[in-house]
Amino acid sequence: MKAIGFNQPLPASDPQSLVDLDLPTPEYGEQDLLVEVQAIAVNPADTKVRASARPAAGSWRILGWDAVGRVRAVGERVAGFKPGDQVFYAGAINRPGSYAELQAVDARIAAHVPRTLGIEDAAALPLTTLTAWETLFDRLRVEQAVAGAANAIVVIGGAGGVGSMTIQLARALTGLAVIATASRAETVEWVKKIGAHHVIDHRQPLAPQVEALGLGSPAFVFSTTHTDRYLPDIAQLIAPQGRIALIDDPASLDIVPLKSKSLSIHWEFMFTRPLLGTADIARQQEILREAARLADQGKIVTTRTQTLGTINAQNLRAAHELLESGRAIGKIVLAGW
Repeated sequence: MKAIGFNQPLPASDPQSLVDLDLPTPEYGEQDLLVEVQAIAVNPADTKVRASARPAAGSWRILGWDAVGRVRAVGERVAGFKPGDQVFYAGAINRPGSYAELQAVDARIAAHVPRTLGIEDAAALPLTTLTAWETLFDRLRVEQAVAGAANAIVVIGGAGGVGSMTIQLARALTGLAVIATASRAETVEWVKKIGAHHVIDHRQPLAPQVEALGLGSPAFVFSTTHTDRYLPDIAQLIAPQGRIALIDDPASLDIVPLKSKSLSIHWEFMFTRPLLGTADIARQQEILREAARLADQGKIVTTRTQTLGTINAQNLRAAHELLESGRAIGKIVLAGW
């Protein structure tokens, strides 16, 4: 089968950073689906692993954690799927990814695609939807009010893939006022388009801008990027006993300033459930099923902003370079072989 992989960490501009391969058909387990990959989306996780991981000598690492595909075969213990079904999923970080014509994926973290979306639009949804959903409802528990706080959330990095889905899910499923950060005219326009009530500039101090909105101190903050830089401002703007979530990887994080307000901080790592085989691993299937329902009802929309052609090494290198530039809006997708 065709696949794209790497065997050493290199800049995306290097032709050897991602290369076209011919690999054997993967084996699949009793809980797995064997999927014919039709479309994929590229995420910051892809670029981080490509730039830092060192596969074992003589082996290739296959990235990719967003896919739409058609089921070719099902494992003995799989229920609810059959060959020919079209599914979408984000996969597991410790298994070969979706940069391949065929992929084995745990059926408990996959779901049938939204009926109303094409494969390119559906491929943009899984990872960011799971991350945003788990952050809002499993980590921040936004349905549990914070006494005295404004029923509001600040989403730092609102125009990125995760920020874009967080805004939409908060609007579709909660009564939260959504305050998104964006710094360029095009990103401000984007976050407004997908539902942000208010937009503030993350190049400027956040706390005065939030105060100027007149809403009061927000109950929740979700930082998708540069959390170490923004944390002092977050501690200032958030309400006492508020809740903070993050997904990025600060080299260090001083949380002592959170003590006086009894603030809580929550890591969200979308791969925790499939990586560790948690008792509630099937919750990811439930989330994707609900996301498909919301998409079919028109309550959320795809965050795909561009398709860079077919799935090959050259196009994937271009996608990685664009993501690493920090100027990408929404999701980048590739489709077909």
